[in-house]
Amino acid sequence: MAQNFDLVVIGAGPGGYVAAIRASQLGLKVACVEREHLGGICLNWGCIPTKALLRSAEVFHLMERAKDFGLTADKIGYDIDKVVDRSRGVAKQLSGGIGHLFKKNKVTTIMGEAKLAGKGKITVKTDKGSEEITAKNIIIATGARARELPGLEPDGKRVWNYKHALKPPHMPKKLLVIGSGAIGIEFASFFNTLGADTTVVEVMDRVLPVEDAEISAFAKKAFVKQGMKIMEKATVKSLDRKADKVIATIEAGGKSEKMEFDTVISAVGIVGNVEGLGLEDLGIKTDRTHITTDEYCRTGVDGIYAIGDVAGAPWLAHKASHEGVMVAELINGGHPHAVKPESIAGCTYCHPQVASVGFTEAKAKEAGFDIKVGRFPFIGNGKAIALGEPEGMIKTIFDAKTGELLGAHMVGAEVTELIQGYIVGRQLETTEQDLMETVFPHPTLSEMMHESVLDAYGRAIHF
Repeated sequence: MAQNFDLVVIGAGPGGYVAAIRASQLGLKVACVEREHLGGICLNWGCIPTKALLRSAEVFHLMERAKDFGLTADKIGYDIDKVVDRSRGVAKQLSGGIGHLFKKNKVTTIMGEAKLAGKGKITVKTDKGSEEITAKNIIIATGARARELPGLEPDGKRVWNYKHALKPPHMPKKLLVIGSGAIGIEFASFFNTLGADTTVVEVMDRVLPVEDAEISAFAKKAFVKQGMKIMEKATVKSLDRKADKVIATIEAGGKSEKMEFDTVISAVGIVGNVEGLGLEDLGIKTDRTHITTDEYCRTGVDGIYAIGDVAGAPWLAHKASHEGVMVAELINGGHPHAVKPESIAGCTYCHPQVASVGFTEAKAKEAGFDIKVGRFPFIGNGKAIALGEPEGMIKTIFDAKTGELLGAHMVGAEVTELIQGYIVGRQLETTEQDLMETVFPHPTLSEMMHESVLDAYGRAIHF
């Protein structure tokens, strides 16, 4: 006899497991089906393990700068296998924690591959065979995977995707990174810091193309200073793979050249995991591998929702988690606010870090706003200088008519932690006057947030 649930969540990534737990907290009978590992890509092969790797690179970078702080550190080096082992250990610890949270919240865990078998019906293939479960509501949270371009497919030897890069079979000496979005630039930053001769190829006209143009330019300058080679408006046309090297044909400015590398990382975007779910049979629509939904993550088929990466941009774990809570509360009869993509912050953990929320300057102008723009450099902040991190800037964009904070953009040390201040401000519909009248603690990096606001209105004190 089929098990019956109020809600079945397909996928235990950040959105899926959060949705399952919140629904259970609300008193619903919940099951979560996961085909691979609890925590999904984020905890196991994405957000968390990459940050562990980048932390090791950050410490290594600081050790190399010991003299700048009046310290002595001799024979500085690293063991790439131990760096990777630490990263995998962090991921394992957190993935195991999801199982504990499921037990604590009485969420039934089913390890297997799910397929929609009709309205309210799901067939799950497990290692013991096949079983059918039923549910009043279903949330699809199957996530996404790396996009593969013809001729650039990873092989795990000399050409890698993000999974290969997280458990590298060797330390690259001469590295090509295809794509300069968050994934590509984070791996470029990691391996470059550890000594790889790194080249980044980006098809768009600038690195980190979703960021504000001014921030992208600042970041590029920092990357080049660190020794990276940046090729913009360039395309990798082919990869000639040898036993110990890869010869890449790169086209830029109408000219092609062949360049030799020992390792290539392909980071050219993602595609949604929509195959084999039975979406077509139920009339669930997709658009370029992502499930089409409304602002409340409804698929258009009664009782079926889609959240997270499989439901489209922005492809961020915190967006997926928030959608999970929203849908759980909606299913329970609540009236939650829809998730607003423009209020979801983006964070990139390269060196220097990049963080942003809301409109870029260009997008604000395109939307017809009359804007005021403020900027403040890290070099004008006492804490940044004391930390030995004087390179960076904070940029704020306001509606000149209403004082609404339209966007905030940062590059520099710890900006991925600072950005939440502006996120809260936007959520509370804070105006420039509110931010000006807020007392920021001294000495902190957050003071730059205050000064950037002041600068937008010609009132900056320290620059």
